[in-house]
Amino acid sequence: MIDPNNGREMDDTYTRINPETNLDVWVLPLIEATSSDRKPLAFLQTKFNESQGQLSPDSHWMAYTSDESGQREVYVRPFPPGDGWWRISTAGGEQPRWRGDGKELFYAAANGKMTAVPVKALLGSKPSFEPGVPIPLFDSHMLSPGTTINDTFQYDVTADGKRFLVVTNGDGAASSPPLTMWVNWTAGLKR
Repeated sequence: MIDPNNGREMDDTYTRINPETNLDVWVLPLIEATSSDRKPLAFLQTKFNESQGQLSPDSHWMAYTSDESGQREVYVRPFPPGDGWWRISTAGGEQPRWRGDGKELFYAAANGKMTAVPVKALLGSKPSFEPGVPIPLFDSHMLSPGTTINDTFQYDVTADGKRFLVVTNGDGAASSPPLTMWVNWTAGLKR
């Protein structure tokens, strides 16, 4: 994965299934790694289901989804793994995505709302992470929100956090203008 902010190769995250620990978040080191250093590392392995890991743009924080509270919620932990963890969503959430500057997290709330949370992150001997109050942005109309159990994301957000591309279920389509995509349009210019 290439960091859109600086063009550097980033560590890549993925979910692995383990019969003893269910879904776990793993990391494949890519930053400044030689081919022999690129061994997958377990980031989080518990009896709960953890998935959808997303490293912050500075690679110091990991946002992920877990069902440790009894429902799917979004959490953040330091990266590499260290002390502390913070719950970001308040009433169910999944599919965390970072804004390009790392000062905001987005997620799909259990009620179908796309939600934003401002965050303040401080590094040092004792990392500090302060999530703000979740702010509902819009009804996402995503395909089956709350049922994704792997690394599948149904949306993406621009680095500035102002535009979203969402896979929708068609609800509200009557009020949405159709999207027309032209492919091979340069061939039409030659006629």
